[in-house]
Amino acid sequence: MRNENLVSGEDQNPLKNLDQWEEDILTRYPDPANINSDKTEEQFRNYDETEKDGVKEFYKLNHTYQTYDFVQKKKAEYLKFDKEEMPIWSAFDFLNRLVDDSDPDTDLDQMQHLLQTSEAIRNDGHPDWMVLVGLIHDMGKVLCLYGEPQWAVVGDTFPVGCAYSDKIVYPEFFSLNPDFHNPTYQTKLGVYSQNCGLDNVDMSWGHDEYVYHMMKPYIPEPGLYMLRYHSFYSQHRENAYDHLLSEKDHEMFKWVRLFNPYDLYSKNPNQKSWEELKPYYEALVSKYLPTNIKF
Repeated sequence: MRNENLVSGEDQNPLKNLDQWEEDILTRYPDPANINSDKTEEQFRNYDETEKDGVKEFYKLNHTYQTYDFVQKKKAEYLKFDKEEMPIWSAFDFLNRLVDDSDPDTDLDQMQHLLQTSEAIRNDGHPDWMVLVGLIHDMGKVLCLYGEPQWAVVGDTFPVGCAYSDKIVYPEFFSLNPDFHNPTYQTKLGVYSQNCGLDNVDMSWGHDEYVYHMMKPYIPEPGLYMLRYHSFYSQHRENAYDHLLSEKDHEMFKWVRLFNPYDLYSKNPNQKSWEELKPYYEALVSKYLPTNIKF
């Protein structure tokens, strides 16, 4: 276990300037125009005008089958991390063959997107652990390697076990979900209590939850929030689930909102080659992560 680096060591401690940096966080939110000059902010996540085939069909499947019971089953199956152990680079080799069916903005392979995200973060001078989060934030998509369909891996995430917000993309498809017809799950709080905290809330299953649990021993807590909730758009953009968030969640979500523009607006096909970037990222990965990761 290498999480001791998170709490000790002058050179290795990624949190040593965290309090000071956190005070300035609201002024450090990146300007989307500076991250991607080819598209305006309004042109991203435009589901009404997307030219990609299958995005709407993807969300129909996602909203139909992401039930409360389905989430419990998948967490029990995958969070044991007993499938295999492999270097992070082997996971990236697989991701390089995957194009996200839920994303209306890009047809790039996953590795290009990860490098665009992490390089934008690095170029803005953020801590190296956040650069690492940019590199690994979609690594949980290796779930597709184990036969999971994309609707159970990618796309916007949302709480299950309570009423669906109309701020979720394509909310009309929730009428096809069995939970929609279960009165217990269709009140505002559902199976939860007021401001219970997101640690007590089950999110729809996918790569976010998977990679969060995978990285818990290695990444500072702000980075873990970025990993776990970067696809929770109905909250970090619309504040649709404030009634479930604790005070800590509200405080930590500024990190999610800091990360989100890099994930979203850096989808720009102007990128250094992997050969140029490889030495830096190999050193970064070895600083924080073990040689092999359990999947």
